[in-house]
Amino acid sequence: MDKPLKNPPPYPIASVDHALRAAAILQLEGGASVSRIAERLGVARSTAHRILAMLVYRDFAVRDDDRVYRAGPVLELASHSQSLVSRLRATALPHLHRVVELLDETANLIVRTGDTVRFIASVECGQALRVGSREGMVFPAHRTTAGLLLLAELSDEELDEVYAAERYRERPADRPDPDRLRTELRRLRRNGFAVNRGRSERGLAAVGVAVRDRDGSALAGLSVSLPSTRYDPHRLRSLVATLEAAARRVEQDLARQDP
Repeated sequence: MDKPLKNPPPYPIASVDHALRAAAILQLEGGASVSRIAERLGVARSTAHRILAMLVYRDFAVRDDDRVYRAGPVLELASHSQSLVSRLRATALPHLHRVVELLDETANLIVRTGDTVRFIASVECGQALRVGSREGMVFPAHRTTAGLLLLAELSDEELDEVYAAERYRERPADRPDPDRLRTELRRLRRNGFAVNRGRSERGLAAVGVAVRDRDGSALAGLSVSLPSTRYDPHRLRSLVATLEAAARRVEQDLARQDP
């Protein structure tokens, strides 16, 4: 059985967490003011200002003349944040909020790069016991709901390239079994959705569908995450239907933006 990943540290450091989350916000959203960062992190403006000043000092952020902070040179994704990733995120966010309103569970938008996926948007639900925001976090693609959906878009040759043995020479235990993965991906293609129960994180369940472009190619994964204790297989059809409706609305909004 796969070993769960991303369990919270036993002794979290709030200041580090705030700095990392602020960096992710700048990287994914393209820019933010001190007030915006303070609001998103739930901290005082003075605290947000100190966090941003340190990010600027270490080149994780830069400050414009209009006092808006943006991703700095250290954050390699910054070159993409104004293009498809940024557009995907901005377009999907209202629909993620609607999913949360309907299901009262945390909703996410995820993109794939190679053998990893990155959460580019996450909207938490209001329940006391809930899955927290994963925004900015990176996971192995084959261990997540959206990652499996996006891998299912690849041909056998493309999948072999992503998981070529030589890429894992220094970490062979991280490489999934190719035959087992292909079997799983074939099932996902037939179903059109994916379910993850404790595969990426202990005590967590997730259901996801793909967001596609006009040509039918998957651009991202749209998922809902919830504590495993609250997951009911009898709700699966309803969860999938809600996610598919949201994904279609995101696709329609994206299509309207294209020239």
